[in-house]
Amino acid sequence: MSVKQLSVFAENRNGSLYEITKILSTAGINLRAFSIADTQNYGILRLIVSDPRAAAMALSTEGKIVSVTDVVSVQIPDEEGGLTELLRVLAEADISVEYLYAFVAARGGHAYAVIRVEDNAKTEEILTANGFTLLTDEALRQG
Repeated sequence: MSVKQLSVFAENRNGSLYEITKILSTAGINLRAFSIADTQNYGILRLIVSDPRAAAMALSTEGKIVSVTDVVSVQIPDEEGGLTELLRVLAEADISVEYLYAFVAARGGHAYAVIRVEDNAKTEEILTANGFTLLTDEALRQG
């Protein structure tokens, strides 16, 4: 039930992010969430999009370096302590979080966390057992 995340190598220069988002926009891809990790010369843009396969193909065709990774996306309450409760469950299950970023839904009063962990299946099982709702690629396509 994991979600496909694109990681795109982006030069740390003026217009680099614009080029990437323009490629996706032209291909009819909607950005759902993103995170940027950077260094002095380059960055890694992590994206959750409406159509991961089409996005990866469009970016690759334009010469961008892109990889696709399975990550866990989980719904959390958009309120104080929502993220804390998620992290408590993971900590108590001894699940180490490699990285995490979050986004808020435009409707529905929910936020979502995108989590990179070592074992997606175990993490999904524990989160589901603790009452969390997981986000799917299909839900992302529908918006």
